[in-house]
Amino acid sequence: MDKPWLSDKWWVSPLNFVGEVRSQLKLPQKVSIHDITLRDGEQQAGLTFKKEEKIEIAKMLDEVGVHRIEAGMPAVSNEDREAIKAIARMGLNAKVFCFARCMKRDVDLALECDVDGIEMEIPSSEHLIKYAYDWPLEKAIDLSVEATSYAAKHGLHVAFFTIDGTRADLNWWFKIVSRVADEGHMDSLVLVDTFGVCNPEAIRYLTRKVRQQFSTPIEVHLHNDFGLAVANTLAAVSEGAEIIHTTVNGIGERMGNADLAETVLALEALYGIKLNLDYGKLYELSKLVEKFSGIKMPSHKPVVGDGAFKVESGIIVGWWRNLEKQNKPLIMFPYHWSLVGQKGVEILLGKKSGRDSIIYKLEKMGIDPTTINVDKVLEEVKAESIKRKSPVSDEVFKQILERNKLK
Repeated sequence: MDKPWLSDKWWVSPLNFVGEVRSQLKLPQKVSIHDITLRDGEQQAGLTFKKEEKIEIAKMLDEVGVHRIEAGMPAVSNEDREAIKAIARMGLNAKVFCFARCMKRDVDLALECDVDGIEMEIPSSEHLIKYAYDWPLEKAIDLSVEATSYAAKHGLHVAFFTIDGTRADLNWWFKIVSRVADEGHMDSLVLVDTFGVCNPEAIRYLTRKVRQQFSTPIEVHLHNDFGLAVANTLAAVSEGAEIIHTTVNGIGERMGNADLAETVLALEALYGIKLNLDYGKLYELSKLVEKFSGIKMPSHKPVVGDGAFKVESGIIVGWWRNLEKQNKPLIMFPYHWSLVGQKGVEILLGKKSGRDSIIYKLEKMGIDPTTINVDKVLEEVKAESIKRKSPVSDEVFKQILERNKLK
């Protein structure tokens, strides 16, 4: 592509693809999406998915094309085990994983569920091991070596998941990982920012250090406590991380995880990484998870928010009047609504409207603007919007028009 920043679906900054910028990136040949909506997403306090809901979400994730689905943690409940089994036996294109502690009995539960792989967690910071688990430090290593070996021996893909790794002393953390690599087993290593406490530069640094020491594929699992989960995930990919953990709508423990839609669209449009996903289903998937989770997304949520393509400001409506006629929507939107399954541009009438807003609405209604006192209509629209603290409905707008027809 001569201009990767410009296509029929998006128009982003060419600065993303300047040689000096691209030369700093160490992008992997392939990035895989490991979606954790059904496990970490469900760990958001107060959220519960039923088995049937998990199955429906898994189907939709597979339709979108995510490469791996973490279907749950078998140790949580019989209901979870049954859901994981059902998803694993659905014949999805995605690989099905589950989550487990570094314990043989958790591995046995995973094996009962017929999953392809297992994310095996262990506390990896000294303070967490000592104060939260009340273990001697070596116990974390011993359990990890034993359980990962056991899982691999039984044919599972093993992702070694190091809880609170970003707050651990790096020398100690590398000791745990090295011992598991040498004496246990890991098909991939998960860098875990459990409490979302890293900035993008720190994530790049850690990813780079791990890449220098291990040839094992790197996964990243990054939380959103400072609102940086997506940025940190992109930073990790820029240093070569191949597998990224996401959740639909960014749900998850505390402040959530890296949002699926935001992350994948950024990788494709801003970094030029082909993921072969069906972006047109992202909005529908978001609404499905919103329905089952009971957690409504704000209208300004990137990619899937209902306000993504709504316009009220009069100046911007003026742009749109001209651009719509020329079929050039990407001059004022970074990506086309159809790319992500949204409905299209909607012009709202309210306090911020201008003359162009009124004229645009009249034209859409088939009314000649010269037959209406446009300035008076605009004045009433603004007043009505201020009184209601909301946009003016079509019904109210028609009433305003009736009062302001020119004789």
